[in-house]
Amino acid sequence: MSIYVGNLSYQVAEDDLKQAFGEYGTVKRIQLPTDRETGRVRGFAFVEMGTEAEEATAIEALDGAEWMGRDLKVNKAKPREERGSSGGGGGGWGGGDNRSRDRRF
Repeated sequence: MSIYVGNLSYQVAEDDLKQAFGEYGTVKRIQLPTDRETGRVRGFAFVEMGTEAEEATAIEALDGAEWMGRDLKVNKAKPREERGSSGGGGGGWGGGDNRSRDRRF
């Protein structure tokens, strides 16, 4: 399992996160997503710690803490939802309510 870290400063770097979370245990991996077009950090990250106990300690210590001028949102990361092969919602019907899917033309 990993930790979701939100409301990050756009100036944050992986080394900053490694140092901050390293105070609570072993940091195994950091994912710091960037915007495809601008290359800028998107304001959130995922941190994987060595053990569940280290994750719990880091979450308890850092959730709501002020860091780099921002109040962090730190919690257990939720599993990523599977995306269908359609590539977007609505099933090709243009969104709206589902009643239009029942019509026959």
